[in-house]
Amino acid sequence: MKKKWLFALRQYFAFFILMDFVITCCMLLFLNTLTRVTGIELTEEKISYAAQITFVNILFLSLLCTIIDGLRRKLTVERPVQRILKAAEQIMEGDFSVRIRPLYGPDSDNEFDVIADYFNKMAQELSGTETLRMDFIANVSHELKTPLAVIQNYGTMLQKPGLSEEKRVEYAGAVTDAARRLASLITNILKLNKLENQQIYPVAETYDLGEQLCECLLSFESTWEEKNLEIDTDIEEGVMVDMDAELLSLVWNNLFSNAMKFTEAGGMVTLSLKSEGEDAVVQVSDTGCGIAPEVGAHIFEKFYQGDTSHASQGNGLGLALVKRVVDIIGGDISVSSQVGKGSTFTVKLRKKGKS
Repeated sequence: MKKKWLFALRQYFAFFILMDFVITCCMLLFLNTLTRVTGIELTEEKISYAAQITFVNILFLSLLCTIIDGLRRKLTVERPVQRILKAAEQIMEGDFSVRIRPLYGPDSDNEFDVIADYFNKMAQELSGTETLRMDFIANVSHELKTPLAVIQNYGTMLQKPGLSEEKRVEYAGAVTDAARRLASLITNILKLNKLENQQIYPVAETYDLGEQLCECLLSFESTWEEKNLEIDTDIEEGVMVDMDAELLSLVWNNLFSNAMKFTEAGGMVTLSLKSEGEDAVVQVSDTGCGIAPEVGAHIFEKFYQGDTSHASQGNGLGLALVKRVVDIIGGDISVSSQVGKGSTFTVKLRKKGKS
């Protein structure tokens, strides 16, 4: 309250000095013109009386202007500022549902309404981010519990006396698989966190994309032989890209892994690379279980697993990593699928231009 009074007093003196200067100049100009035109000389008494009346008028007008300016500020400045401050306090307390109603209407160009509009958009983004954060924590907790429970249970069974060698090997293998899943989950979480926080900076180099695809595919040779999968490749030669090879290998490894994981024994996985104008188009297809349309809409979200029957083989982070990497390097990824017939993931990348 004291600050408001001091501010009002400063405003009053500001108006007083301004009006005193303006009115004094006008009066002197008026009296000088009047004397020159009429030839009438004003006495000191008349001048003193006029000065006193003018001074009183300046005091009154300054007070009136201060009151009017105070009301204007209260209606046009303080009220919207208070709304924004109150909403900001709610945001600070964790209430991201707060929104500021427009002061002058939804289509107003008033600066405070523009600020309110941007504030509402910020609150909406924060609300979405908070929801994602809570979902992420819940999903991470759930994903960590599963392998930890497996390790705990099989570890307990390994301690039983008189355990046969066959059972010991089986239980130890289960513990190893669970530990591997846990390590993979933590690795993917760290990678995704670095990608989303832009802590990984792409280091571009020019290389043959076809050669990289072949190298990544060959690393899964034991998997396709174990499941007796047919591998069909159609790779155009000499397709050069200027990309981060290490990041891009994450994309191919995840796509190949998913294709072989969701394809039943005796099925087929197809890899193709073709040039389309200035783009290099990579397609990874399988004859697996396929993806329903409602699942396809969320397939690149973190921890989303459309086929829960294969949940034990992954943690739902692979395609989220793929999408983030493709976005970072300026590419595009899409998926087309039919339930029971298989899926095709298409990645488009900018080719290296000829020098």
